[in-house]
Amino acid sequence: MDPAGQMCKHFPVMETALIDSFSRRIEYLRVSVTDRCELRCSYCIPKGFTGFEEPGHWLTFDEIERVVRAFTQLGVRRVRLTGGEPLSRGKLPDLAARLVHLAGLHDLSISTNGTRLRRLALPLRRAGVARLNVSLDSLNPERFAEITGGGRLDQVLDGLMAAKEAGFEPVKINMVAMKGVNDGEIGDMVDFCIRHDFTLRLIETMPMGATGRDATERYLNLQEVKRALQSRYELIPTMMAGGGPARYVRVGGTNLRIGFITPISQHFCATCNRVRLAVDGTIYTCLGQEHKLELRPLLRSGVSDEELKKAICRAVLLKPERHEFTTQPEKIVRFMSATGG
Repeated sequence: MDPAGQMCKHFPVMETALIDSFSRRIEYLRVSVTDRCELRCSYCIPKGFTGFEEPGHWLTFDEIERVVRAFTQLGVRRVRLTGGEPLSRGKLPDLAARLVHLAGLHDLSISTNGTRLRRLALPLRRAGVARLNVSLDSLNPERFAEITGGGRLDQVLDGLMAAKEAGFEPVKINMVAMKGVNDGEIGDMVDFCIRHDFTLRLIETMPMGATGRDATERYLNLQEVKRALQSRYELIPTMMAGGGPARYVRVGGTNLRIGFITPISQHFCATCNRVRLAVDGTIYTCLGQEHKLELRPLLRSGVSDEELKKAICRAVLLKPERHEFTTQPEKIVRFMSATGG
């Protein structure tokens, strides 16, 4: 019997743990519900790109629910819905309501660009979504439009206020820090988050696909940013609930927590606890490698639940020890939007 089959067999369903080849426990699944987005952020989707997956290749809600159920039966406890822009997929609150009732799932969250939150924040909260991450790279309307390929800052800010009104707590702001682009705004973003009781997460750019490699000259080492912030604020190491890789500090005298996501300057591969399910049903085990396993052909050929779980176990065993962003960035040809945030 193959190792994946043995792993699935030797643990009762509710006690199973997904363990990869490097003894890391996989308990966090990021699920892309679409690779499409109305924005064209410079580090994510190239301007003019039209080569998105055909809707017929997207996993249906029934298929997504089935895969997520298999993951939770194998020990995954956190799920994040991503894209592309997940809120552009119709009836997303319906999917969220189905997933939150899966046995073993402790946390359902969403990453969004925020443009549709005014309309969807309350339905998503009522469906059981616990937390939101909202992309916001600039508070300057012109710069925001430049970064996002024409996006409107006022829509995102309005969506953020709607999320607060709907009772999401915390609301996390994801800011990709870019040298010569928005590095002069980090202090303003800190003040903005203090005023509105948001959590701020600063993220280093990654050389994923042509868009990511084109952004290499804009790479900003967040260790330098942290040192600059320390000259202005008291930064107190702290922890924050969630399954992601951010290392958090609290700004003294405030409730603001700032997370630093540093895949390049201080990678977190040794503690990586996640895999990604793309909209077409492909499991990607690492952002910085091409290791993958396609589930859609299995799902549409009548695979049993037990065989589906064995396939997931096989995928997890493909997970590499670490990414190769710094040594072989040219290996990754897919865009961030194709992988699922």
